[in-house]
Amino acid sequence: MIIRQARTEDATEVSAFLQALVALGKRRLPADEDFVRDVYIGHAHNIACSVAEDADGSLLGIQILLRATEGDPYGVAPGWGIIGTHVNPNAARRGVGRKLFAATQAAAIGAGLRKIEATIGAKSPDALAYYNSMGFKTFASDDEKVRKCFDVD
Repeated sequence: MIIRQARTEDATEVSAFLQALVALGKRRLPADEDFVRDVYIGHAHNIACSVAEDADGSLLGIQILLRATEGDPYGVAPGWGIIGTHVNPNAARRGVGRKLFAATQAAAIGAGLRKIEATIGAKSPDALAYYNSMGFKTFASDDEKVRKCFDVD
């Protein structure tokens, strides 16, 4: 498995596994190619958009790190990082998220971020467990979402 920066042409394959996550009830956000291209790969505030690629060239996951700006839709403090992680359901339990986060953490350090925030669905036990295992700490929650923070430094 290699971790590399996402390319525009990855949008089709990422979209396919995001749609599989939607079908499994593990994702609520859009999963179409335009969303992947515009909101993940080509976002104006991207610090990093990494994909995990298997030896056969198939994509196993994607992780996005954005710099929060005033008025971002998640309410993240400006200057913090915003993270999103999605693992292909065919690649679960293979260490994809851990390897992606190593690259994202290095990018966060390089960008001078002090904190990274994740907003997770309150009924997403796999995602909550993942972020816990990466060292994120819950600082706010309600019936719909859990907000977790990671101290970069």
